Amino acid sequence: MRAAIGTSDYHVMGETFINRHIAHLFGGNTVVIAGRSNGEDPYGKPLFVRRSKLTGEDLISLPFWALWNNVAHATSRLPFGSGKRALAEFLERERVEVILAEFGTQALALAPLANELAIPIFTYYRGTDASKALQSKRIQRAYRLMMPRLAGVFSVSQFLLDNLARYGVRHKNAHVIPSGVDVRRFQPAEKRPNSCLAVGRFVEKKAPLTTLQSFAEATRDIPEATLDFIGDGPLFDDTKALAAQLGVSDRVTFHGALPHEEVRKVLATTEFFLQHSVTAKDGNTEGLPTAIQEAMACGCITVSTHHAGIPEAIDEGRTGFLVDEYDQPGFTKAIAKAFAAPNRPQMALDARTVAEQRFDNDILLKKLEAEIQRTLANR
Repeated sequence: MRAAIGTSDYHVMGETFINRHIAHLFGGNTVVIAGRSNGEDPYGKPLFVRRSKLTGEDLISLPFWALWNNVAHATSRLPFGSGKRALAEFLERERVEVILAEFGTQALALAPLANELAIPIFTYYRGTDASKALQSKRIQRAYRLMMPRLAGVFSVSQFLLDNLARYGVRHKNAHVIPSGVDVRRFQPAEKRPNSCLAVGRFVEKKAPLTTLQSFAEATRDIPEATLDFIGDGPLFDDTKALAAQLGVSDRVTFHGALPHEEVRKVLATTEFFLQHSVTAKDGNTEGLPTAIQEAMACGCITVSTHHAGIPEAIDEGRTGFLVDEYDQPGFTKAIAKAFAAPNRPQMALDARTVAEQRFDNDILLKKLEAEIQRTLANR
């Protein structure tokens, strides 16, 4: 089966879940439809970039199509004119049999044309598209109008499907399939005793200041405890300054952004994974963080929050500890509890086992393919 993968930007190294679909879905029999391209193309797939320069005719008709698409579809994202014709020709020339739009917002742009061409289209909700995006009433309406046009919906967590349902966005053919992790690459190595790691952007949603504050308080009497931060972002300097203020700069390492392979190496030797995920003021949430799935595969004990799909992955007291969002004292206690746990080796083994059983991306890719094929067979 030949599939088109719809994405916003191509190629993005950090979007490992999308890149895996491009490289391996249906044996790699894929093409790419991107909103924008940065010129990098490591997979050598046929590529269509939607946001090309408008022709004179397109510029003249733009006001009409913008109004029409907003009325009919509650979005102006749809291709029109020469861009629409070019995309249709690309899909027909490449003999695309199914479209998988990564993120619900990408499906908005592709679903009407897919219906016109009788190409089944699915979408995959992953986080922002089913949280922050829903703060817009226009997106809520656009999603509701889009649902009948989709052959099916996938989500990385039940939390996101439930959140969509709160706004009346439902599909009878919806499935939870986490992004998963390569459990053959992400494996435990010899652990550095009392080592902690936080991975991700230094942004409000990741609450790095809370993570650092709680680590400092929980390990005040454990001078050999260490914390590594991997990532960058707007709160990077503030977090680094707080480390100095708390007197823990000698125990905290700020690596900045690192290649995925370097992240894997650090994860493999880390004992505790810390992620104080919270709902941002703009409504932005996680789906089910890939970093937590990778940490579990590496046998890390996770300390995190009751946020989005995280409770769907972490079993309290068995593979990690969870607290409420923004509960900094509670997060401190949870880190202390993890350090004091008498069954730390067993918790690490259990985390690895759960990753193998529930987050093996080979198994999850086959499940995705099977659901798509089952749906098409029953149409």
